[in-house]
Amino acid sequence: MYTVVTVLIIIVCVLLILVVLVQNSKGGGLASGFAGSNQVMGVKKTSDFIEKLTWGLALTLVVLCLVASFSLPNKDARTAGSSIQEQIDNASSAPQKTPAQQPAQQPVQNQPAQPAQPAPAKK
Repeated sequence: MYTVVTVLIIIVCVLLILVVLVQNSKGGGLASGFAGSNQVMGVKKTSDFIEKLTWGLALTLVVLCLVASFSLPNKDARTAGSSIQEQIDNASSAPQKTPAQQPAQQPVQNQPAQPAQPAPAKK
């Protein structure tokens, strides 16, 4: 569900960008190019349509964002992250020994080195 809503949000965003680029803040956007031609809709109606489309797409985007936030899978339902995250979780849950808890290492006793045995004589 979340993936479908995310794809819809992307589509609405692209459409909203295109509709905003068609408009001109001073009324000279794409709608002004139709002033000289005969059309069913006049310039005023075209700009009204584009403005209503902009508001509709903006409202749709807000609603889709709210739906996406409610359809987010909860933390328990999500699959476990990467194996690295699992290792970090396992390492942090294992009790760590402090130096006081570790057994003391016994010092190595100094033993006199044994003299090297002479090599056998060659005949």
